[in-house]
Amino acid sequence: MTDAPQTPSAETPTKPVREERSVGRKSISASLKPRELLTEKPRLARAWDARVVTLLPQAFPGILGESLTGKALKDGVWQLETTDLRTFGEGRHKNVDDTPSGGGAGMVMRADVVGNALATAHRGARHPMIYLSPRGKKFDQGMAQALARENGVTLLCGRFEGVDERVLERFDIMEVSLGDFVLTGGELAAQMILDATVRLLPGVLGNADSTVEESFSNGLLEHPQYTRPAEWEGMSIPDVLTSGNHKKIDQWRQQQSEHITQERRPDLWQAHLKKD
Repeated sequence: MTDAPQTPSAETPTKPVREERSVGRKSISASLKPRELLTEKPRLARAWDARVVTLLPQAFPGILGESLTGKALKDGVWQLETTDLRTFGEGRHKNVDDTPSGGGAGMVMRADVVGNALATAHRGARHPMIYLSPRGKKFDQGMAQALARENGVTLLCGRFEGVDERVLERFDIMEVSLGDFVLTGGELAAQMILDATVRLLPGVLGNADSTVEESFSNGLLEHPQYTRPAEWEGMSIPDVLTSGNHKKIDQWRQQQSEHITQERRPDLWQAHLKKD
């Protein structure tokens, strides 16, 4: 005689049925969602678009993530995307450079590595490409203003002895310099260019007039600035600035700008005279 199967009573809890799971490859279904929207930081349609190709992506945003530029970054006025050159390196050690053709000291960044990184970083962009180089065109306020009117910029940060010349020719990259000196890499220069440009974007500075009155905006150095207290260490604010006569204040500031420029930057002064 066989025992009939027992029916669990209310007092006897039933064991949960174990769900069988596949240990094979996960299935992937197609999605109509653009790939960019699936990334952690999707590109913003109307934000000024900064892209940086570098061996040191961890250096960004750096100082750009602070103060007004940092707030504008969080608010989506501009966006920053870095591309790590090392991920495009060749071989087991991800080499990005090689010895100079024809001999010489140092190492040169490979054309294939940099080219692939640039093609990836700049894909879909409608803005200029800049290589930070001591032999490039000198960066100034006018260039910052021009970049601010673009959709953005792609910056290539060099290292070692520089980049294979063929990359610059292939991508028609503009070379830009901050001055007659050499840095160990282009990262600091890239941050300075971005800072000078981003602050000119609408909505970044609290007072839009600030960018109109500052140094270089009209070809002259800026006039002296004063604030409280009215007297400090035996020195007073010039009387004209507390007179309330705005016409005289504007005249004083213009005279001061002209005097300082003529004294400290004769090159700018001569250019100003030719422009007038």
